[in-house]
Amino acid sequence: MTATVPQPMTALERRYRRLLLAYPRQYRAAHGDELLDVLLESADPGRNVPVLREVWGLLVGGVRSRIVHLATGSAWEDGLHLGITAVAAANLAALLPYAGAVPLWTLLSALALLAVLRGRLPVAFPLTLVAGVKAVAVAGGWQAFELTMMPVYPSILTGRALFADSSPFAVAFGYAVVLLGLLVLMSRRRRAPRIRSWWWPAAVVAVAWAGPRWMEQDTMFPISLSRIAAEAAAFGLAVAGCYLARDHRWALASGIYLLVRSIELTVNSDQLTRQHLAYWGVLAVLALGAASVPFRRRRHCLD
Repeated sequence: MTATVPQPMTALERRYRRLLLAYPRQYRAAHGDELLDVLLESADPGRNVPVLREVWGLLVGGVRSRIVHLATGSAWEDGLHLGITAVAAANLAALLPYAGAVPLWTLLSALALLAVLRGRLPVAFPLTLVAGVKAVAVAGGWQAFELTMMPVYPSILTGRALFADSSPFAVAFGYAVVLLGLLVLMSRRRRAPRIRSWWWPAAVVAVAWAGPRWMEQDTMFPISLSRIAAEAAAFGLAVAGCYLARDHRWALASGIYLLVRSIELTVNSDQLTRQHLAYWGVLAVLALGAASVPFRRRRHCLD
């Protein structure tokens, strides 16, 4: 019996396989070879580069498959977990520029976010509670756990003292949302929530950075372009996820985060400008879009 010699992989096949990486691993395992055979059979002889239409179709199809794959399990539980993940990331971003002055509390906040990302809710709760008590104390000018020199001076990421543009109530509200969400999830779930992406730490840095500046230098409660870009991108992805999967979990997460940001803006209502209102309006429109697109009417082809 003659052994079959495997054919070497062509340049076209290699490029198709790279494009198929856009699909989830489970989809590639079940349908990857079949889809690859169809693509290779339909390709023109001698072609080494996929057609642009095929490239676009594979990328869009891969993103759609990944989003639909994420829309599994309880929508409200997953949306709640995603929402408190976003708020926990924002809580860490508030402390990150001051890591040199309050290293222990920044580390505790980072560990709390890591525990939330990995679905370790019983670990995340005490870490969030301790970090939150210290953050609220600093915002109110009180001492908790250890002596802290106030105001807490900034680093290169920002030019303002810690919580100089906030209040104890707004800080406490952000941590309370995370703690309440953790309690609800721990009381309802028998297994750990979905493990989140490692892109969240990168978003923390973007939210923490005070630049590029787009408001006047003496503006109270400034919001940086980097933060606006990160939040708008996240809300835009939420709209896309709700549209493609017809699922409200991303809308719920957006609403939770928008609620926390709205409280922070309300506390500083006497210092708001048109730019602040425009910022809030963009997030609100995207959040409403995420909530409404799952209700879109399906299109049916005529027989």
